[in-house]
Amino acid sequence: MPHHDLVIIGSGSGNSILDPRFDGWDVAIVEHGVFGGTCLNVGCIPTKMYVYASDVAQTVREASTYGIDASIDKVRWPDIRDRVFSRIDPIAAGGRRYRATESPNVTLYEGHAAFTGEREIAVAPTDGAAATTITADRVVIAAGSRPTIPPAIAEAGVPFHTSDDVMRLDDLPQRMIIVGGGYIAAEFAHVFDALGVEVTVVTRGSALLRDQDELVSERFTALARGRFAVHTDAAPTAAEQRADGTIVLTCRDGGTIEGDVLLVATGRAPNGDRMDVSRTGLELTDDGRVPVDEYQRTPVEGIWALGDVSSPYQLKHVANHEAKVVQHNLLHPDAPRATSHRFVPSAVFSHPQVAAVGQREQDLRAAGTPYLVKVQAYGDVAFGWAMEDTSGFAKVLASPDGTLLGAHFMGPQASSLIQVLVQAMVFGQKAHEIAAGQYWIHPALPELIENALLGLAAPA
Repeated sequence: MPHHDLVIIGSGSGNSILDPRFDGWDVAIVEHGVFGGTCLNVGCIPTKMYVYASDVAQTVREASTYGIDASIDKVRWPDIRDRVFSRIDPIAAGGRRYRATESPNVTLYEGHAAFTGEREIAVAPTDGAAATTITADRVVIAAGSRPTIPPAIAEAGVPFHTSDDVMRLDDLPQRMIIVGGGYIAAEFAHVFDALGVEVTVVTRGSALLRDQDELVSERFTALARGRFAVHTDAAPTAAEQRADGTIVLTCRDGGTIEGDVLLVATGRAPNGDRMDVSRTGLELTDDGRVPVDEYQRTPVEGIWALGDVSSPYQLKHVANHEAKVVQHNLLHPDAPRATSHRFVPSAVFSHPQVAAVGQREQDLRAAGTPYLVKVQAYGDVAFGWAMEDTSGFAKVLASPDGTLLGAHFMGPQASSLIQVLVQAMVFGQKAHEIAAGQYWIHPALPELIENALLGLAAPA
């Protein structure tokens, strides 16, 4: 039975733990999918490459606003797809090759990991060969998450796609049904709509992006309705495929929706439930996560966890942060470092972009927390005016003494603009200090932030 100093389950952020300081360790990496994890292969990176192409297409369509007549002659989907994966696939293959053949202290096991004891793991190879059982002094669970599928679709037997495979379609469909109302659905709705697909979004909720601040969700949903069909309060109750290949969804309201391709984007579930973690003595949380403390330690000695399998934040930058904490604590067990989840920013790369950090107004109101609020329109600052932006805004929330509590952006460059306020919150700067204590380049778009901070006023 092979024994290792360290076993890492998952080759995404878990793989980044290993640096030259581990060269003297006997390390095993277990991966049951494509090497490199979700972000590299089916998540953040390829999706944003598609988003950028779709942003270009959308810009062309809107060019007449600025007195420029332009049109799209053709969308070469195979070229868009191949541009993405001709870069992504070699990176994944190169990472695998490096760990498999060029890291002398690392053993790569390709297969599904399931615990058979406290720090004992059976790896069932992907090629169907007999399982290999390995043991370790330390184990890091970084096994990620997987798409969730509503039972009405899973049990219907109809063909469907998820974010794991929809980017590799052979051809663009004429009509696409997207089930879901969160960030994955919002991003893919933008991608395919901008590339000329007739998109219909179906969500069980009353609006899109319901996890965002209430104003963002309300206004984003209204804008989405202006681009493509949006059916809210319409959870699928049945699905079928006709003889001609058409997918037909029946929704809770009794209506039916037809499409050529069905994309399910209803969220992701942590993979801890597929690993028999109970055999280590661990019990998953109510929402299926591997429990960890502030040091990323599980309740079982010698087992750590990070990323989507354990974190309430399914975000790559959070997984990377947690990986650095685990790395330090493996190397320095007597001086452990804690994870900080105080101010975790997020972004939705749709059109328009959405970005958020800190608390939402509805949370502050429900908690009875005193707060100030300012909503600043893009179009009220010079660069936003130049862009002819009529829908974008920044919303800033602060305590009466100017301590920032939350920030929410919807509009161009939202994912970049919010970083100013992330930094301010992390380092404890007050709203008036940020607004008045530095120069703001005129007429650059960050004046949106300056004016929002200067305009903070008590809520009605």
